[in-house]
Amino acid sequence: MNRFDNHKGYTRMYQENKLTLGLFFPLESYQGSVPEMDMDKQLKLAKRAEELNFAALWVRDVPLHDPHFGDAGQMYDPWVYLGYIAAHTKEIALGTASIILTLRHPLHVAKAAASVDKLSGERLILGVATGDRPIEFPAFSVDPENRSPFFQESLLVMKKVWAESFPAIKSPRVDMWNGDLLPKPRLGDIPVLVTGHSSQSVEWIAQNSDGWLYYPRNLKFQSELINNWRSLTDGFKPFSQSLYVDLTDDPNHPPIPIHLGFRIGRNPLIGFIESLKNAGVNHVIINLKYGQRPFEEVLEELGEEVVPHFPALTSKPESVS
Repeated sequence: MNRFDNHKGYTRMYQENKLTLGLFFPLESYQGSVPEMDMDKQLKLAKRAEELNFAALWVRDVPLHDPHFGDAGQMYDPWVYLGYIAAHTKEIALGTASIILTLRHPLHVAKAAASVDKLSGERLILGVATGDRPIEFPAFSVDPENRSPFFQESLLVMKKVWAESFPAIKSPRVDMWNGDLLPKPRLGDIPVLVTGHSSQSVEWIAQNSDGWLYYPRNLKFQSELINNWRSLTDGFKPFSQSLYVDLTDDPNHPPIPIHLGFRIGRNPLIGFIESLKNAGVNHVIINLKYGQRPFEEVLEELGEEVVPHFPALTSKPESVS
């Protein structure tokens, strides 16, 4: 039995040999680094994505705008934004891709994540990372050389304070003996996905994460990566990846590579996602930033024509006797 079988977000997204679809905020296509983020439009589209049976909505953690990096993400603080979206949705999973653990104190992340998970009815999927924007580390007075140990520390601290009452913790950034973290997640845990390698070995990720969140790669590479990782895990752990999509008017338009994805028609897209499913991918987060068509139009086409092939999950897997 998976300890997240009663976690609403996890069970909507993940099941062995199944694949579901999610969307990245901002829910718009835009030029340059900074989106419009009209809140009325974003909220309307988020609700529509839930109605169309997308499994999840994802936010990013971009502390500082780096004009040379090319994308500021959804722009708002991820915890504040998730709280806002959680209050206006009911079923759809809410993911972070990804919270930068090296730039945040682990107790703050643990409290924020537990708060969102509890207030949303156990819908949070916590993607975490070490960060990759060079301007951020000096701005936060963090030595990049500490990325790997800080990341490990954060994940282990979070798991401990979620599960235990008044735990004793002595680590580089935490010296806690008489305090306790509130609120506790209802299940005493939250699904945590490691992003990329996050300066860790595949063995460490397999042992310590609840799943892996990776980048788009060719099918052969991705399949071999997943098979190797799964050989190191104890039981099923989901594999997720992002994918940039510029959906064309022509439903049969062959794929043309763009940054981390394709300009593609819906029928080849369905075929490609099916190939990802066969390779072992369990969730694909679609990013429509580079789309050339109106976002609302693309959302409807994806929801009506693509999502039914990979719908959100509504029940637990049947037990095998």
